[in-house]
Amino acid sequence: MKKIDSEKRQIKLALGALGVVFGDIGTSPLYAMKACFSGHHAIPLNPANVLGVLSLIIWSLLIVICLKYVTFVMAADNEGEGGIFALYELVCTKSKCRSLSFMLIAAMIGGALLYGDGVITPAISVLSAVEGLDVATTAAHAYTTHISCAILLGLFAFQSSGTDRIGKLFGPVMLVWFSLTGVYGFLAASHNPEVLQAFSPYYAVRFFADNGLAGCMVLGAVVLCVTGGEALFADMGHFGRKPITVSWYLVALPSLLLNYLGQGAILTARPETIINPFFSLFPKYLMLPMVGLATLAAIIASQAIISGAFSLTAQAVHLGFIPRIRIVQTSEDNPGQVYVRSVNWIMAVLCILLVILFKGSEHLAGAYGIAITGTMVITTYLFWFYLRERKWPVFAAAVLTGFFAVFDIGFFVVNFTKISGGGWFPIALAGIISYAMYVWIWGRARMRENLRLRGLEVRDLESEIEKYMLAKVPGEAVFMTASDFVPHAFLQHLRNNRVVHEKLVFLRVRTSSEPFLDPHKRIVVKNIDKNIWWLTVNYGFMEKPNLSLALVQSWNQIGISSADSYFYVGQVLFRFNENNNRSRFRRRLFIKLNAVAEEPLNYLKIPAEKVITIGTSVLV
Repeated sequence: MKKIDSEKRQIKLALGALGVVFGDIGTSPLYAMKACFSGHHAIPLNPANVLGVLSLIIWSLLIVICLKYVTFVMAADNEGEGGIFALYELVCTKSKCRSLSFMLIAAMIGGALLYGDGVITPAISVLSAVEGLDVATTAAHAYTTHISCAILLGLFAFQSSGTDRIGKLFGPVMLVWFSLTGVYGFLAASHNPEVLQAFSPYYAVRFFADNGLAGCMVLGAVVLCVTGGEALFADMGHFGRKPITVSWYLVALPSLLLNYLGQGAILTARPETIINPFFSLFPKYLMLPMVGLATLAAIIASQAIISGAFSLTAQAVHLGFIPRIRIVQTSEDNPGQVYVRSVNWIMAVLCILLVILFKGSEHLAGAYGIAITGTMVITTYLFWFYLRERKWPVFAAAVLTGFFAVFDIGFFVVNFTKISGGGWFPIALAGIISYAMYVWIWGRARMRENLRLRGLEVRDLESEIEKYMLAKVPGEAVFMTASDFVPHAFLQHLRNNRVVHEKLVFLRVRTSSEPFLDPHKRIVVKNIDKNIWWLTVNYGFMEKPNLSLALVQSWNQIGISSADSYFYVGQVLFRFNENNNRSRFRRRLFIKLNAVAEEPLNYLKIPAEKVITIGTSVLV
């Protein structure tokens, strides 16, 4: 019975993965082939070039998605969690890696670029689908922007429902989408079976030989067929590796290959269909229904990268890359499914602004590609360290990552030619986000160093208490600390009030390099002195702390409960040092970022009525 239930759950997860993970890559046929022959670096439309482009698309799917992501990169999960920050945490667990090393900077840039892709993907996907109305009627052309903005607004408003509910709703829709696009692609290809020659890499090589530099530039459009690859990895925590792999090989990949072959066949037979080769595959009576289905699929396409952005944000908060912000768990069964309201609506505003600014998918395609190819390059870079951590021989690791890098760097370099055509947008956005992450990490390091220099070692605690204490007061007190030093809140309390509680607990929360920890190994208690304990509570970087529950779990060891205790929380008050003229903008930005951070009592699940805040002033 348990095996049957497990299989049913895997099927449900696989269907949900179709609706969330594969929306992005599943809708790439809407614009990828068209962009090769009518985009920024269009090449002449002839049978030889069609075969060459088809071969490039087929082998890009097989190597970048099947081999790199599904076979290798997704195996580098961090206890089920995927994404560039999870990979960074997996290969960089030593304290020296926490500094602003090149690896950390690369991870920050890669994550920031994924946010850029998260803004562009919904805009171009929805615009492309709505533009399909032009094939059936020109009446809606003037309202393309308005319709797209309305759809995007509805999509982002629906995000609070949670990935599980969205997957259940979108999964069947994407199953219909993949089925229809695959079937009609097969029908078109069956009328021109010569397109099957594209499975031979010879035609890809000949394409470059025939077209030279112009052929290389087409890679900027070919990459559109694999832009959902990074989302597969980022969304792994939502569904798991197995359901994603099953959905890919059984449904998504066959459908994509058949559809691209069908588009190639119809372009060879009727070159005039380049206006919109995807919709030209379908009979006229299916045109409007397919436009409607394409619009739904495009909305779903956005879901993959939006869900990935939420997971990325949760990881960034726990790793200390950005300030604490409110993160909502949307599933009791799968802790990796989260919703981040602030990120959701910032992305919504930016998506709508992009649609208004660029107006058409052909213009927006110029902005598409740089962000995701940059993330792909950085993922390959971090994957090299993962292989070395797993004791792969240097030669084998270099050959594998070098092979992936040939594709990633090729796509990335070619996409840089799109900067003037809109590629500046994701670079600018990623630059802003990366700099904000850098400032936050830098500022927190400065703060910790400042407090460390003013701190008190635990071994000196007894003499400090003897020096200042006038009386012991009844009750239990829990003092929060972020380091191995005596909490500053306790020192302030002791030196000013001259009293000590009968029972004292110094509580530190640590974030592990693993996403989830065994609850039985969560709590470590150390007795410092009579009725004084040091309590360390460990959480995985995807877990939500709950200190009230932690005290209940440690009752047998320290005899203190959250119901009878008060939590003393040290609040660091940052003051701008007007006498310091260095890095003025950076310091002001850090103070602003700290001001928007979520209150510790909300984040740590501490009862508000039991919290006493003691301030510590720090100059920055």
